[in-house]
This record gives sequence, structure tokens and C-alpha cells, in this order.
Amino acid sequence: MTNYFAGEYDVAVIGAGHAGCEAALASARLGMKTIIFTINLDAIGNMPCNPCIGGTAKGHLVREIDALGGEMGKAADATFIQSRMLNKGKGPAVYSLRVQSDRRAYQEYMKRTLEHQPNLDVKQCEVVEILHHNNKITGVVTHLGAEFKVKSVIICSGTYLRGKIYVGDVSYESGPDGMFPANKMTQSLHDMGIKTMRFKTGTPARVNKNTVDLSKFEEQVGDDEIVNFSFTTKTKGENKIKCYLNYTTEKMHDLIKENLHRSPLYSGKIEGVGPRYCPSIEDKVVRFADKERHQFFLEPCGLNTDEMYVQGLSSSLPEEVQIAMYRAIPGMENVHFMRNAYAIEYDCIDPTQLKPSLEFKNVEGLYGAGQFNGTSGYEEAAAQGLMAGINSARKLKGEEPVVLSRSDAYIGVLIDDLVTKGTNEPYRMMTARAEHRLLLRQDNADIRLTPTGYEIGLIDEERYAEFSKMRDNIQSEKERLYNKVLSPNEATNNFLVAHGSTPISTGVRLIDVVKRPQIKYTDIAEIDDEFPNYDKNTAYQIEVDVKYEGYIKRQVEQAQQMKKLDNRKIPTDIDYNEIYGLRIEARQKLSDIRPESVGQASRISGVSPADIAVLLVYLKTK
Repeated sequence: MTNYFAGEYDVAVIGAGHAGCEAALASARLGMKTIIFTINLDAIGNMPCNPCIGGTAKGHLVREIDALGGEMGKAADATFIQSRMLNKGKGPAVYSLRVQSDRRAYQEYMKRTLEHQPNLDVKQCEVVEILHHNNKITGVVTHLGAEFKVKSVIICSGTYLRGKIYVGDVSYESGPDGMFPANKMTQSLHDMGIKTMRFKTGTPARVNKNTVDLSKFEEQVGDDEIVNFSFTTKTKGENKIKCYLNYTTEKMHDLIKENLHRSPLYSGKIEGVGPRYCPSIEDKVVRFADKERHQFFLEPCGLNTDEMYVQGLSSSLPEEVQIAMYRAIPGMENVHFMRNAYAIEYDCIDPTQLKPSLEFKNVEGLYGAGQFNGTSGYEEAAAQGLMAGINSARKLKGEEPVVLSRSDAYIGVLIDDLVTKGTNEPYRMMTARAEHRLLLRQDNADIRLTPTGYEIGLIDEERYAEFSKMRDNIQSEKERLYNKVLSPNEATNNFLVAHGSTPISTGVRLIDVVKRPQIKYTDIAEIDDEFPNYDKNTAYQIEVDVKYEGYIKRQVEQAQQMKKLDNRKIPTDIDYNEIYGLRIEARQKLSDIRPESVGQASRISGVSPADIAVLLVYLKTK
């Protein structure tokens, strides 16, 4: 086949899932002439698994994406059909927003956003080859022989690379949702010296709502008070659907055990490594044999369909076994499958081949994002896509990359974990992965990151002015609370007693009253004639900052110590084999990862504090 010249661009994005959409939008908005390729235009922004955005730790990522100028939060606000704040019974560090989305509405929103974005072209085709010269990106070639000259490529291939579906004894080449797989690009990666891995993920069946007796399920309703993902969304949406909770049964478990030999997970047909934190129902029954039942949820896929997603029952068992085990659940005795559950195996990379900017170390101008980098989840993908798009554009402009630290954002934790530690299973963001959770709350993502988004160029002047006013209000109000003293009069003590708190006999600063566990910041409006009428988000941030002041201060000090090591850069040409005192394992790991800073080096598995001490001494002498 003879190639033909099809055009010239600054940046090419391969894949238009959640990573690809953010990467392309960021690149185009930063002035780069960008093209995004997708195997099918109808798969732009697709949710091949659960049609939801957010959740524990994932909601933090969406808020951070929005604070930096990304699109996912706006899309989620515009298309959600149920909204809930998770973990409200715990501390504010782990509050996480989650919405059930209208799947098709979300896709339409994102497709329209791409189509209307200046500097961005959208193209349906399969990229089969990435062109390079002297380890530098020069272009891409499609399956129809179209050759595009480009300066940078961002791979956001999701689960399409040599995708293979498994349902019991049946297996076939396919991408998610019956799309074509991308079978040729992996070889192009290998030709560039890039190492790939084989991962696996799965999805449950979709069932017809009309064939389920929902009276036998527990209703799950949305929150009365709607919280938006985007800091720019001014209107409040509404809950339009209910979700439903139920439990597996002993009969269902017996069916699974009887047919385990027919599961490709247990027969050895699937070679890829699956996600530990999102196991199939077969895995749950085997690994947690002492549990009599497991919960699952029925969640609508949209307002204009009766298709429902069965969260918690993913499987790769034969279709007839799936049907039988679903029908062993009360309320699902006559359930009708619209789409069967399946497992999908796909190629991804070892992310330690990437720099913290998400650019490959050995191929200049080539970036990776999303499941291609070994992660799972729409939110993790979108976060990486945004950063890859930003850094690709900045490199072409001759600017330094943006690398968020672990104390700056969950995005910083996510990317640092990937490029420093790697992953041997699909990586999922969790609050437990962040050392500074109280600093990285979902409510203060704008305080943490909007200045960075503004500096990058993704936050406009109007939004930044509004943000600056809010930030100033928070600071001035905390100062006012510190300086204002309440007298021990009858009104004050009546207020304190009415809220279950101890009366005072001497003057007390207003900030110390707010620190009392029985009293909310907004409560003091009853006794404070200067109380400002701020919006709920501003008031909430003031309260958390005040009540957790001591804990926050300690985490800030810890973060500053870590940043000192992160700011201690390591020369790119360093030879670890010549450093006397380093253990052999440390030399091997440091030579392989090539950390950019002492902080990153300290987080590499197999590098001990003693090795870091030796490294610091060596760097000082040099």
C-alpha cells in the first residue's frame, strides 16, 4: 500500500476516550494545531463500563481536572441523572462526589465539544504506525495509508490495543462494546523499543429494566443538596433516576463454583493481569469464600433507555451461566440480558518508561495516557490525558513541563506512582495512596490548582478573577475570626449551651468557638453581627481550615520536607554504577527508572533510606 500525505499538525492524539478528549482539548486550547483519531466517532467519550463519573478518590481527580481547566467536570454536571456525595460519615479528606451519568448524553456533549474546539480536527480511522527518526516523532500512518506529519503524539488507546474478548470458552478479537480492535500499532511500539504488558479488565451484563422486579431491591436515591463537579457550573441539576441495591445468593454462588472450570480466568486462557480492586464475581466468590453474599447495584444507563448496568457482577463465564446466576437473585428471576458480561484483554505499557511529564524517555515527542499507561478508570485516564496534552503543548513552545507533586494533587500522586513505582495490575486511584489527604480535599481543588491552570493558560481572566476573590474572602475571614473576641455575656453563653457546648467565663476568640466540635462555622451567624454571607463552598472551606488547622499545619510541614527532596534534581547523565556505597539492587533500580529528583528516587521500590543518604553525599561532592 502506498501512503499519501494527508496533512501536517503539531499534535496527534490517538484515541478519543476520556484521556484522549482531555489531551486533545488541552493541546488545542494552548494553541497547538491538533488532530484526534478514533476508531469510531460514536465511541468518543464512551463509557464501556459503568456510566458514572467520580467516586472515592476519583471525585477528587475530576475536581482537580476542572481546577486546571479540563472538561470532564463540566460534562458530568451537564449530563448527570443522579448525584451523591460519598463517605459523608467520615472526615472531609475522603468526601468524594459521584454522579450517575446519562451515557449517550455524555458522549454527545464530549463529541460536540471536540467538534467546536478551534485548532482541533476530529478523524475516524485506525492509526497503525507511528513514524520517528533518530528517536524523535515525525508522523503517524492510518490503516488507509494516510500519512500525517506531526511533531508530537499522545497515545490514549484504552483497551483497544490487540483487544480480545472472553466469554466462557468463546474468545475473539475486539475492542470494548463490539468496536474494532487496534491490532497493528503494538508492533510499531516494539520497533521503537517500547516494552508492553498484557492487562485484563471486565464488565457486567446490561439488563432490561422491564424484566426486573425492583420491589425486591433497596432504593438508592440521590442527595437532596446537589454539589457540582465544576467550579464554573452555576446552575444546580436535579436527580432524575433511582439506583437499586441487592445481594447475591447461595444458589448463585453454587452455580459459579460449579462452572469455574469454564471461566477463562481459571482455565488459564486469559494471560492478562486483572484489577485487584474491581474483581469479577467469580473472584469474589473464590477469594472471599466465607462471605455468604455480596452486594451489587442496578444503575440506569440513561433517561431514554431501559438498559441497566449491574455494578458488582462482572464476569467472563459462559453466557448461559451468566443468565442462570443472575436469575438466582430475588427480583431477577425473569431477567433479560441486553448485553452479556465479558472480560477484555489488551496491551499497555510499563509506565516506568515515562518521564513525570508522561513523555517517553527514549522517544522524544511521544506521550502516553490512560489505560495505555496501565491504569483503570475514566477519571484516572482523563487526569493523565490533561497533563499529557498540557506538557506536549508546552514542550513544542519551548516551555518547562508541568509536574504536580504528591502534595499538590491526587493527579501528582497518580502520575508519580506510575512513573516511579510502575504497576503490575490495572492501577486505581484511592485516598489511601495519598500521604497528604487532608491537604488534597475535593472541596479545595480550586485553591490548590486554579493558579496553576491560569499560569498554564487554560483558565481565563474572568474565572481567575472570580477565584481570586473567593480565595481572598477565605483568608480575610479566617483573619477576622482570629482577631474578633466574644465576651462572656448571656447571649454568647445561651448560644453555646444551646449547641451542646460549654459556656465561657472569659473572652474567647471567635476562631476558637468555631474549632469546637459541636459548632459549625455557619452557626456563629446567630451571635456574630459581622458574619459574611458567603456561598456554601467558601463557607465549608473556612470551616475545614479552622477546625483542622493543627492537622493541616503538620501535613504542610511534611509536604515541605518532601518538596525539598523533589527540588534536589539529579543530573540526567549520572552513572549510578560509579557511586560507591549504593547497594546492587539500588543501582539497578535507579539506572532503570532514571529518577529526575532525589525525592522521586526515594520512592522507588528497592531503594532504601541508606541508599538515598549515599546518593545525597555523592551529589554534594559533585
